[in-house]
Amino acid sequence: MPALAFCVDAAMAALSPPSGYTAWDSSLPAPEPFSGVPPSTNTVLDDVSVSSLTPWTSSHSNALYKIDAWGAPYFSVNTSGNVTVRPHGSRTMDHQEIDLLKVVKKASDSKSIGGLDLPLPLIIRFPDVLKDRLECLQSAFNYAVKSQGYSSHYQGVYPVKCNQDRFVVEDIVKFGSSFRFGLEAGSKPELLMAMSCLCKGSSESLLICNGFKDAEYISLALIARKLSLNTVIVLEQEEELDSVIDISIKLGVRPVVGVRAKLRTKHSGHFGSTSGEKGKFGLTTTQILRVVKKLEQCGMLDCFQLLHFHIGSQIPSTSLLADGVGEAAQIYSELVRLGASMKVIDIGGGLGIDYDGSKSTNSDVSVAYTLEEYAMAVVQAVKFVCDRNSVKHPVICSESGRAIVSHHSILIFEAVSSSNYTVPTMSSHDVQHFIEQLPGDAHSDYNNLSQSAVRGEYDACLAYSDQLKQTCVEKFKDGLMDIEQLAAIDGFCDLVAKAIGVSNPVSTYHVNLSVFTSIPDFWGIGQLFPILPIHRLTDCPSKKGILSDLTCDSDGKIDKFIGGESSLPLHELEGENGMKYYLGMFLGGAYQEAMGGVHNLFGGPSVIRVSQSDGPFGFAVTRAVPGTSCSDVLRSMHHEPEMMFETLKHRIEEYVHEEGDMIAGGIAQSFHNMPYLSVGSSCCLTAASGNKGYYYCSDEDFTAGGEVVSGEDDDQWSYNHIRTHGQAFYV
Repeated sequence: MPALAFCVDAAMAALSPPSGYTAWDSSLPAPEPFSGVPPSTNTVLDDVSVSSLTPWTSSHSNALYKIDAWGAPYFSVNTSGNVTVRPHGSRTMDHQEIDLLKVVKKASDSKSIGGLDLPLPLIIRFPDVLKDRLECLQSAFNYAVKSQGYSSHYQGVYPVKCNQDRFVVEDIVKFGSSFRFGLEAGSKPELLMAMSCLCKGSSESLLICNGFKDAEYISLALIARKLSLNTVIVLEQEEELDSVIDISIKLGVRPVVGVRAKLRTKHSGHFGSTSGEKGKFGLTTTQILRVVKKLEQCGMLDCFQLLHFHIGSQIPSTSLLADGVGEAAQIYSELVRLGASMKVIDIGGGLGIDYDGSKSTNSDVSVAYTLEEYAMAVVQAVKFVCDRNSVKHPVICSESGRAIVSHHSILIFEAVSSSNYTVPTMSSHDVQHFIEQLPGDAHSDYNNLSQSAVRGEYDACLAYSDQLKQTCVEKFKDGLMDIEQLAAIDGFCDLVAKAIGVSNPVSTYHVNLSVFTSIPDFWGIGQLFPILPIHRLTDCPSKKGILSDLTCDSDGKIDKFIGGESSLPLHELEGENGMKYYLGMFLGGAYQEAMGGVHNLFGGPSVIRVSQSDGPFGFAVTRAVPGTSCSDVLRSMHHEPEMMFETLKHRIEEYVHEEGDMIAGGIAQSFHNMPYLSVGSSCCLTAASGNKGYYYCSDEDFTAGGEVVSGEDDDQWSYNHIRTHGQAFYV
């Protein structure tokens, strides 16, 4: 029987492959029969038009990863092949662009060479981007108000649930103070946070109190009003009204009340599931009428001043938006007719992010409008209904959290290794030996495969190859084949697939990250985020890969990417040359940090804040905090690290008679280190490692100077914390 190699060669010379398969490239030199050389097509670059004679440039990478589509005007690629951040959006001048790789190097390099010695993964926040997002949102509504002759104004609030980080919330209050930008809270701790932060904001800024409420929540909201904060209690349930009335009388505070209406309008995507008549929150029209009647009976109808609704996050189109806003505006007009002292229509969240750049109307990860188009649709819808009902135009409020904070935060992580299966080659002698080793009833499968190859029947080849493998697997299970024979079968069948052209091996890149901690929405709801290398973008990526995290969980991987892709174009790792490979996840500034868990006890990443400056590299690190330590995550599960260390220390004293102090010191350091891999560094149990520090700088004070506050030298458990007060790290 001729070897399969020669059968396939003959078949390929005579026949063209059917549609969907790649022709066998018989023109390639083949010193060994059936070498398995794949066709000369680069499937990594399917979406990019590039000649094999054209040098790869950053423009090609920009197109490949669709950076302009989802990232403009905040992200681009420079001529060095590094992702850059344009902190002021479209107003950013060329010299103000920030090279992301330089920021990562500043954060992760050791202190001995001027770095901050922060371990990865790393979140980089850009408050300048946050400021620009706020200003763009306000400008869009200001333009719509002016162009439509709208007689009131826009006054937004930030829903703190999107990202409750202290500095994010404080920045929003500070940046939005000049246009009365406020906050929205949905729980008691969020309300306390908002009350505190708004003490430094505009006195006209709204404090919207959403969510389910008990007596304590309502009391806090009324106290906030007593503190001259512009607080509005939004009723999510009809029975909350009784508590508001009773507690307001006891506290001697005249409340301002709103209701959340259950609209009929909703969108059909994942994020629209909480809206509509069956939605989780809000009051029906019947319930709203009862609220009006009760307030009127109590002489408090003048307290009813706001109508709130929420169609759902990621509203895909302005037509759906206008439909919902129009319905709400009609309810607003009816409330005015019934005698309520209505002043504000709160359109809730829903201003979406185009995560994949597709500008699609039927996707949970895209929207088909700009900020300007969103604002125009809202203003036009409210104005039309109010004018029709001769109702004074209300203040328009929105709770646009995702659209405000998503762009300003980037998650950086490192690919530490990669693995992929290499299809073996087989000579004619190898094939003949392979055939001789086949079990008797597997020969028929092989014969069918060989004959199909001669006839050029590609589908039949694959079917018989799979049947051959399954037959041999059953023989192995019965103990009739050894593991070497089974491995030969696997290699042979993979070689057949590669020869036909259907084999497209995807590498697995192991990343120093926990998906459950840092990208929980991918695991939980399949949310897609743009992910790409932040450097080497003047090199053509040669591989396709999926990302596998550190957790011992089969779900701890990223195998779906924007554009409907099941793999990501990546470069070969160059770890042997001392080169690290950094990847970035973009548009993840909303929800991911608050919703992340501690699966496998992997805690939160390190965090730095970076502002644009006039230094030689254009940025200053104004705050840097190491990520959650092993001790921190252990405490979160009610363990006591100090007691754990004492137990281990006594064990060391009992069983280790030499170098016990060094081992104890190493274990102590391990408690203080982050749970993630320390790539390229010595183990703390075998070598002294640098102390991990806590860095701080006030945004308002970039003066030089600092002090070192060391820990207790005589306590093996403690380690040094470095604090720099009022110092920025200029680069």
